[in-house]
Amino acid sequence: MGDVAKDLAAGTVGGAAQLVVGHPFDTIKVKLQSQPTPPPGQPPKFAGAIDAVKQTIAAEGPGGLYKGMGAPLATVAAFNAVLFTVRGQMETLLRSEPGVALTINQQVIAGAGAGVAVSFLACPTELIKCRLQAQSALGTAAPAAAAAAAAPAGGPAATATVTATAAAVKYGGPMDVARHVLRSEGGVRGLFKGLVPTMAREVPGNAVMFGVYEATKQYMAGGQDTSELGRGSLILAGGIAGAAFWSSVYPTDVVKSVLQVDDFKNPKYSGSIDAFKKILAADGVKGLYKGFGPAMARSVPANGACFLAYEVTKSLL
Repeated sequence: MGDVAKDLAAGTVGGAAQLVVGHPFDTIKVKLQSQPTPPPGQPPKFAGAIDAVKQTIAAEGPGGLYKGMGAPLATVAAFNAVLFTVRGQMETLLRSEPGVALTINQQVIAGAGAGVAVSFLACPTELIKCRLQAQSALGTAAPAAAAAAAAPAGGPAATATVTATAAAVKYGGPMDVARHVLRSEGGVRGLFKGLVPTMAREVPGNAVMFGVYEATKQYMAGGQDTSELGRGSLILAGGIAGAAFWSSVYPTDVVKSVLQVDDFKNPKYSGSIDAFKKILAADGVKGLYKGFGPAMARSVPANGACFLAYEVTKSLL
């Protein structure tokens, strides 16, 4: 089997492992990122990650933590196949001669190149995922607040609750989101809303991730030959690399998420820079790190599982 085919197969298996392990954490991250800033004197919908988990399970059951998984599951093969295959081809181009290990700087360049390629798959996939994950938080916050303000004392609170609950379910699934966007939000272009912050996340993020992964492996191996590292070492290196990814680019992910769930007809943000400024104005620097805890909690086991599955699968082919 050729190197490209090996990367395609191993990347697919690695992506599936990453998705299964990490998706619940990602759901909570997106809910925290996309919840609206509450009116003065009012608490936010979610007090934190644990509260978001409790409310999600109470309202949607355990399956709510896996909401939106259909979109990335449907494209995980393509996404990770492209990521690892482009990275592999970049390694071939950068390698001075066959069999020679790449330097850490060359691994960074290879990761950046892979990040460019996967951005065009990540953007529409994550738009669909974010819409499904965030719709309960976005659908209940504004209608409930407006109804509560408008209702007279002793008025129809139950009706307001029912209305808010109904508004919480806008999309029936990934295909429903795609159809809605294609029909009502500018066609194919609508699926690429948030492409700029997606690239601003994927290019430097993957450069850092692959560079840190190789640097960690070489440190543990005591040199450039990392072929004898055990599975525990691969999991550790992958986990550290994943944490490095999110630590380096997290604010761009917040900007991406709020743009992708923004209302098309009455947008709150005119673009990435406007979203960045408004988040800072409304919530300060901490607003750019909403959901950071779940993202970091997800990154270590999910990326550890991804890199382990990739390395083991490739070694077996």
